[in-house]
Amino acid sequence: MTSPSQVGVVEKTAPGGPEGKAPAGLAPRQLMWRRFRRDRTGVVSAWVVAFFFAVAVLAPVISWLYGKDPYTTYGLDRPELLDPLTGYPMKPNGGIDGEFWFGVEPKLGRDVLTQLVYGIRTSLLIGLAATVLSTLTGIVIGVVAGYAGGRTDYFLGRLIDLLLSFPQQLFFVAFMPVVTALFVSPQKETPTYFRVTALVMVLWLLGWMQLARLLRGQVLSLREREFVEAARVTGASPWRIVRKELLPNLVTPILVQSTLMLPTFVTTEAALSFLGVGVVEPTPDWGRMFAKGANFYEGDITYMFFPGIAMVVFVVAFNLLGDSVRDAMDPKTTR
Repeated sequence: MTSPSQVGVVEKTAPGGPEGKAPAGLAPRQLMWRRFRRDRTGVVSAWVVAFFFAVAVLAPVISWLYGKDPYTTYGLDRPELLDPLTGYPMKPNGGIDGEFWFGVEPKLGRDVLTQLVYGIRTSLLIGLAATVLSTLTGIVIGVVAGYAGGRTDYFLGRLIDLLLSFPQQLFFVAFMPVVTALFVSPQKETPTYFRVTALVMVLWLLGWMQLARLLRGQVLSLREREFVEAARVTGASPWRIVRKELLPNLVTPILVQSTLMLPTFVTTEAALSFLGVGVVEPTPDWGRMFAKGANFYEGDITYMFFPGIAMVVFVVAFNLLGDSVRDAMDPKTTR
């Protein structure tokens, strides 16, 4: 059975085109890729996003080539780097020079460049894990609620409404200490891996509802379409109908929502670390760097400058990429 997303699209060529070839049929993926390549904003955003992911993956290699790491307190080992009275870098602009390309951290003198590189890795790891889990959960619950209907739809819909009613930011701040206290004794230091896992779980718990509600509405509309009815008449199982007829028509909202979800999770994780309930010392993280920079901005605003610029560029690039993906997959859009 063929659904609308599986119908080939014909690309017309002008008379007397190259070598006089006849019009060629293009699959939806080919047409989407062609439309995306024509969008300069989308292509540039994709390259910026790819750069951030490459930096995150290659953080140990960058640290090895650079010759420094984010944990060594260079300022304490070398007193000439920091002012003994204030703790701020002795050299101007946060201590930027040929040895420390992005300067050094006030008070401790850790290298800012390697902290930023490893901070990208931490934030993207948490954001990507939460995005994958939230997307999968949203797909399952949204499709089940929309296709099953009846009581199943009613109860899942009320669950989504209940979770959406929670004040998310306040819940994040209040729930993180509760999670750590349940599994880690107050007398013991919370391991970094447990904090990261708890952050992912909390972000996932309150991150899937909007996608589920969107997909539920899409499935409610699609299940009444002719191609779904035809598949049902031929005796196709519900799983086959969902896999072959419904999911291919849900690719666009899933991709768009996922690309918008990731930067949201990254900024939320940074906010939690900034407030002291996320990643803590000495693990490199954007939010922790913001928290430290907020204490030093009067004497050294440079330390906050680099993570601030990196986060703004990352969020803007990902949002623009999501818009470009949506436009490329929507045949009604003309750019």
